[in-house]
Amino acid sequence: MKRAIVTPAALAPAALSELKDWLGITTTSDDAQLTALLRAALEACEDFTGIMPLQQDCEEVLPASSAWQVLRTRPVQAITGLEGIPAEGARFALPNANYAIELDADGGGRVLISNPGAAGRVAVRLTAGLAADWPSLPEALRHGVLRLAAFQYREREGDRASALPPAAVAALWRPWRRLRLA
Repeated sequence: MKRAIVTPAALAPAALSELKDWLGITTTSDDAQLTALLRAALEACEDFTGIMPLQQDCEEVLPASSAWQVLRTRPVQAITGLEGIPAEGARFALPNANYAIELDADGGGRVLISNPGAAGRVAVRLTAGLAADWPSLPEALRHGVLRLAAFQYREREGDRASALPPAAVAALWRPWRRLRLA
């Protein structure tokens, strides 16, 4: 399974403002670096918890199988379309009659391809994420993202290797963690 972010989450100015307040920064000279650290912290949050924190439009590429296939990205808000990917040639839209989709109450999504046509793989377009925007993100996740970004900013010139996420951040995120059996 390969996932691509089609439309990244819009990072509200409030997120940068909160991080700058946390760090005691009043100038704008580090805004680009701080925004990049916030994005990296959001990715680390997803890696740790198994939950995409902010809503984004994504695409997962799966084999064209006649069995139900579970999407790895969580929580799925909507599956917006499927495209067939042939071995050679351009992608094509799969007709609605050629597939079935299901969304689970726990945020999971899955697809079944009943007729892939010439496709050997399918691209599943979806919207996923726990919160629609930064202010809607649960407090523990938001605070953990801020603490991790601040930690990374402070350690940017250090030469010692540190475990990521730091224990304080892991403690905030642990209740949200979803573990999967592989």
